[in-house]
Amino acid sequence: MSDRPLIGVSTYLEAGTRWGVWELEAALLPAGYPRLVQRAGGLAALLPPDAPEHAAGAVARLDGLVIAGGPDVEPVRYGAERHPRTGPPALARDAWELTLIGAALAAGVPLLGICRGMQLLNVALGGTLVQHIDGHAETPGVFGRHAVKPVPGTSYAEAVPEETSVPTFHHQAVDRLGAGLVASAYAADGTVEAVELPGPGWVMGVQWHPEMGEDLRVMRALVDAARGA
Repeated sequence: MSDRPLIGVSTYLEAGTRWGVWELEAALLPAGYPRLVQRAGGLAALLPPDAPEHAAGAVARLDGLVIAGGPDVEPVRYGAERHPRTGPPALARDAWELTLIGAALAAGVPLLGICRGMQLLNVALGGTLVQHIDGHAETPGVFGRHAVKPVPGTSYAEAVPEETSVPTFHHQAVDRLGAGLVASAYAADGTVEAVELPGPGWVMGVQWHPEMGEDLRVMRALVDAARGA
């Protein structure tokens, strides 16, 4: 492995995407994600949705994995009925990314979930979600900011030891933690803002969007872990 580890980032399919004279289905990812990987010292590889049986092979070629933000997780995945404010399902994406998460956990590949990615990590480990909260997504299409306080003694607190203002846009949150996960940061209203899986590997989720800010510390922690994977 080079000194710039290969970090895969999940992408999604979007129908009716236009560029030039074309209107076609496209595999998309906001550019902030690969740029954050690159600025933190990694090489970014984009992972479009694929058949779940190919997830282990994809993860085996990576030094680290990021599950990106996006739509709400299908409530049936955590045994809940759909809330009126829950968005439309992305069934193929849920299946692909859950299998990527499982493959990374099984192989010990460092893993970072961002927003939906943190929620999906929690669901993958048997946790549940709050399907709607107010105050964390004020204006559609506009990222807000709020303070996040680390829990002392956690890996997140080691990477970001002080209370920090972070870019945020979400309306769902972690409810019951998945097996083995611990909360490692909170918002002032008690919302879980970061989770991690203690043990020999490196597994973390953050509820906010580091790709929309200037703080590289969480992504650098993933890249550093990937160098040792």
